[in-house]
Amino acid sequence: MSNDDVQGIAAAQLKSIVERIERLEEEKKAIADDIKDVYGEAKANGFDTKVLRTIIRLRKQDASEREEQDAILDLYKAALGMVAAVTGVTASFSYLA
Repeated sequence: MSNDDVQGIAAAQLKSIVERIERLEEEKKAIADDIKDVYGEAKANGFDTKVLRTIIRLRKQDASEREEQDAILDLYKAALGMVAAVTGVTASFSYLA
């Protein structure tokens, strides 16, 4: 196999990879457009799309990860006086005072 043959094979492989990526990018854009349309439909039916996006994000997480984030959020909110204090929050954030 000559150097030209090797370069030709590499060029053909590179072209194939680039074309596959381009095709996938087109598919990704089409899917993104479809998702946007569904959110538009939800909004037209009176649903809050910001909350829907949060629900979608939360459903992707496993239960323990979601529980951990909820606990941290509650802790931060309590420390900032945004909700009733959670047991132990005052001690955990006493250095903020």
